[in-house]
Amino acid sequence: MTATLFAAQASAQVLEIDDQGVVRRHDGPAQFLGDGVAHPLTAAPATPPSRPRPTTAPIRRLLESSAQRSSLSPDLLTAVARRESGLNPKARSIKGAVGVMQLMPGTAKDLSVDPTDPAANIDGGARYLKTLLARYDGDVIKALAAYNAGMGAVDRHGGTPPFRETQAYVAAILEQMAEAVAPRPKP
Repeated sequence: MTATLFAAQASAQVLEIDDQGVVRRHDGPAQFLGDGVAHPLTAAPATPPSRPRPTTAPIRRLLESSAQRSSLSPDLLTAVARRESGLNPKARSIKGAVGVMQLMPGTAKDLSVDPTDPAANIDGGARYLKTLLARYDGDVIKALAAYNAGMGAVDRHGGTPPFRETQAYVAAILEQMAEAVAPRPKP
């Protein structure tokens, strides 16, 4: 009996969840290895696999402190940061957003923060989120949509704009917040 193994290349959206719960989306070339799973085709990792991953504990502490100072829910602020950057202080988007809270340079300037300084970036993001919550009378969904798509888009559409990215962004953050407060089964 012989078996033929084949690998087919296609394009797919692949969601990868790492051991810390960070979800990464890969759009583009994928390889189907016959196991029913789409595996993203990516370049070699920037760091050798034997190198330990950096801990997110310092970033989590900064998020909790900033949430407390700004009277925001730490779960909300952490969920936004997780979605924006995966808690990576060195994250940079193709649109130019920087740091843990993915502040655009103009927003960082308006907030008088250095977006490359993790503590300042998080404080700036928290202040910006607080401003959005105030603008939308505490409506978390509108504030999250504005954090992602901008206030103009939310105002034009009277709520979450019909952009797939923004709708997925808001849903993912709400889901993370729900998971953060869900009761855990006792062992």
